[in-house]
Amino acid sequence: MKYNVEEISRRRTFAVIAHPDAGKTTLTEKLLLFGGAIHVAGAVKNNKIRKSATSDWMEIEKQRGISVATSVMGFDYQGYKVNILDTPGHQDFAEDTYRTLTAVDSVIIVIDGARGVEEQTRRLMEVCRMRKTPVIVFVNKMDRESQDPFDLLDMVEEELQIATTPLTWPIDSGDRFKGVYNIYDQELELFSGADKTHVSERIQVDLDSDELLKYVTEAQAKRLKDDLELIGGVYPQLDIDSYLRAELAPVFFGSALNNFGVKELLDTFVKIAPSPRPVQAEERLVDPYEEPLTGFIFKIHANMDPNHRSCIAFLKICSGKFERNTYYTHVRHGKQMRFSSPTAFMAQKKEIVDDAYAGDIIGLPDTGNFKIGDTLTSGEVLNFRGLPSFSPELFKYVENADPQKQKQLQKGLSQLMDEGVAQMFTNSYNGRRIVGTVGQLQFEVIQYRLLHEYQASCRWEPISLYKACWLSCDDSTVLEEFKRRKMQYMAVDTHGRDVYLADSAYLLNMAKEEFPQISFHFTSEF
Repeated sequence: MKYNVEEISRRRTFAVIAHPDAGKTTLTEKLLLFGGAIHVAGAVKNNKIRKSATSDWMEIEKQRGISVATSVMGFDYQGYKVNILDTPGHQDFAEDTYRTLTAVDSVIIVIDGARGVEEQTRRLMEVCRMRKTPVIVFVNKMDRESQDPFDLLDMVEEELQIATTPLTWPIDSGDRFKGVYNIYDQELELFSGADKTHVSERIQVDLDSDELLKYVTEAQAKRLKDDLELIGGVYPQLDIDSYLRAELAPVFFGSALNNFGVKELLDTFVKIAPSPRPVQAEERLVDPYEEPLTGFIFKIHANMDPNHRSCIAFLKICSGKFERNTYYTHVRHGKQMRFSSPTAFMAQKKEIVDDAYAGDIIGLPDTGNFKIGDTLTSGEVLNFRGLPSFSPELFKYVENADPQKQKQLQKGLSQLMDEGVAQMFTNSYNGRRIVGTVGQLQFEVIQYRLLHEYQASCRWEPISLYKACWLSCDDSTVLEEFKRRKMQYMAVDTHGRDVYLADSAYLLNMAKEEFPQISFHFTSEF
């Protein structure tokens, strides 16, 4: 029997992804604004409006105007429970975004109308394709001079390898931008972009009446009608099944900053986006409507509240219903745990929840019990996969810059590594700690957060390495021989696994030739 069908099927859990500066966080703000979760939106660029964005709550994000952590926010809208994950666009934090994509049922991709599809968007789309995640495309910044909308659709189809169907259509761009025509509801919606912080009114007009010319020029009216005729002939009708199979992407045009086209996106999204989908565990396929609880930790965040040095583990519920103060099994530890204060989020404002259903994301206070990928169940032994750590690209020795703060540094590094910000390896030869990251910005974030959240200061020392490889081998004597011969290049990660630190591609290939029985892995999942 299906369990809690009504509650679970009204859940919509999705991530907003894009290249940096395409307007992801601004769009998230406006979705929250339309959802009534906030009443004044703050643009992400600090000079635009006094308030910085609700979803960018870490101090370093407010200073730089970028998102470096995934924020989780939920609100109710038209009878649906919407959970948004706003992801970092900066490529140095791609790993955080990849992991977030394992916890969502669908995705909204934001594309800059002037720049089109960019590098980071392509990489993220590959992950969506791999997981067959349905996507909706929002072409943003139409209030600036943009590329021709037909060219943009061609680019999306070619670069992201997915068929498209426009559901709204822009009337011009830049200073001449007048609004969008909603093809899905067949009505024209014009906005006044005078007040960027509140939701503006909408005006409905019949396309064939002269009233249209009150709002747009004759040339714009003619072009709109011609475009709509062409769209009818060229693009397929919206087929919801093709969208859910991740074969067709509905496209919306607008300007998140000016609230253009955002409500159309949200209204259509809640109607067509998938409710929680079955999740593949190693042991079996988990159906969201099963009664027993299952869920996995996809993210850990230290210090969401600077007054309390606590970590929060984000749990994606895959099936059943989570209840406060009920015992659940922590599969890796094999022990029972209960939570007296599970929280739901509005960026960093959080409230204690009594229950949550499949599709929801809740925060569990963590004192070091959880690692990314851990599973909570009502008792069954299940393991969810697909949360790998990738081999870092950049490496530095981390040294304590203040000997009196050794304890704080230790705790800070350990919590930030558990969070998945970066990876730490301990060199087996000299015992020195090496931090590996995907991008330079992560070193700055770690240093900043250690100082401001743990009062510990660290300094980085250069080390020249090419790749970190996890090792596996069926013959333990061969592995021991390899570790003995390569002693100065061996390390262990925070899970105690052997890692070979190759200092050049040449030496890595030599090692592979010399020890064919050993497998070298570039992700921690093998």
